[in-house]
Amino acid sequence: MAPRTKCTKKEIVEAAVRITKRKGIDGVTAREIGAELGVSSRPTFTWFESIEQVKSAVCEVAKERYKEYVECGLAGPVPFLGVGQQYIRFAKEEPELYKLLFLTPPGMTRGGAMQALKFSQDLVRESLMRIYRMDAHTADCYFRDLWLVVFSFATLIVTADCPYSEEEMSRILSEVSLSVCKAYKEVPGLVDGNYDKDAIFKELVKK
Repeated sequence: MAPRTKCTKKEIVEAAVRITKRKGIDGVTAREIGAELGVSSRPTFTWFESIEQVKSAVCEVAKERYKEYVECGLAGPVPFLGVGQQYIRFAKEEPELYKLLFLTPPGMTRGGAMQALKFSQDLVRESLMRIYRMDAHTADCYFRDLWLVVFSFATLIVTADCPYSEEEMSRILSEVSLSVCKAYKEVPGLVDGNYDKDAIFKELVKK
């Protein structure tokens, strides 16, 4: 069978995604895409001006895939806990896409972990405000604090160094979630950093 000479933009992006899942985003090259599709490297540049544009398209696919996981979590009985669990699941099932979104330094086509945090906040803010009766600022701070916990778990997972079971991670996430929610609602000024830390700790250690 003669080699293919043409392919669509969608096929190129899909090939680049498959390569990313196997080799990471740095494995995406015009040569690798051509080999994946059985063509030369030339068709890639029919649709894209540079390989960085291809990587940017892969990043958008990764975001959409991650969004599906988040939406699945939001549909659960405890939405915010569900989001945390789905975040960890995404790291387990799509480790290279996770690394692309959350562990890749900021660059021309990728914003890095902090941009990914904002992307996640935007997805869950309304749900947090409605279910936990928080204003937007408190919801964002609450999400930030819990995201740092699941980010730690997920990073342990994708680096193959996680000693915790799913049940243990869910329990820890629930404990931190409850603690942070209670603190934000019961400690005046905490969410804005305007509170007497020493006085509060002094009272706590008496109990």
